[in-house]
Amino acid sequence: MAQVRIVTDSTADLTRDLIERHRITVVPLLVQFEEEVYRDGVDIDTDRLFAKVAEKKRLPKTAAVGPGVFQETFAQTTAGGAEVVYVGISSKLSSTLQNARMAAEEFEGRVRIWDSLNLSTGVGYQVLLAAEMAGAGKSPEEILAALEDARPKIRTYFVIDTLDYLYMGGRCSGLQMLVGSLLKIRPVIAVVDGGMIVAAKLRGPRQKALDWMLERFAEDARQVGVDPTRVFITHTGVPDNARYMADAVRRTLPEVREILETRAGAVIGSHCGPGTIGIIYKTK
Repeated sequence: MAQVRIVTDSTADLTRDLIERHRITVVPLLVQFEEEVYRDGVDIDTDRLFAKVAEKKRLPKTAAVGPGVFQETFAQTTAGGAEVVYVGISSKLSSTLQNARMAAEEFEGRVRIWDSLNLSTGVGYQVLLAAEMAGAGKSPEEILAALEDARPKIRTYFVIDTLDYLYMGGRCSGLQMLVGSLLKIRPVIAVVDGGMIVAAKLRGPRQKALDWMLERFAEDARQVGVDPTRVFITHTGVPDNARYMADAVRRTLPEVREILETRAGAVIGSHCGPGTIGIIYKTK
């Protein structure tokens, strides 16, 4: 049986250790400040991104890479007869998957494209599942079947701490930003069917938003069960909040095997801003 290689894009927000341990190939998306173009996770991270936004008083543009970059990546990963499963950011949020699909047509069925219908470590969760199965010698068909089962069960929630980035990115009006800032309203975003919805608008201290997400996790644990394999806590630079959430997850789900804390990359960070934190898990 041919070896199966797993490819994803940088919005999966996996740590370098996870990428290397599972031999995952990552295609970096692009972050552009006027003429300056950076590769997400290679030339720029969230700390550098936020410093540049503060300096320039504007957000960068983010962009998918073209089919040509995917063709090069797939040529490298299929060398020696390997097959590829590409797990990408939701097709409803980026043209990345479409470009990967165009490139895959050149490889006569040796490259399969999987739409995660998610973002950040909602993608990363599916990438790790695929990589573990590939490491266990499973076929592309078996991997895709497992992803088909897992995809609708993955829950992705995150709280945005500041509306400034949504305003600069044109995702809320000046009045909405002013009212939200004055009332200290923090939106909690959920990923549903590959798109983003506002699941809650919470007024008051940040702790309230963290607890809202943890309550959703606890409800799922009680009502349908949560897969104890792993839980992701992903953020843009709030490790204290991450520890608080990790401790709560362990109390709610003592049998959890691993809680993976990751930093969101520059592409995700350019849309949600500093102080963002989320929880990603799979129900049973």
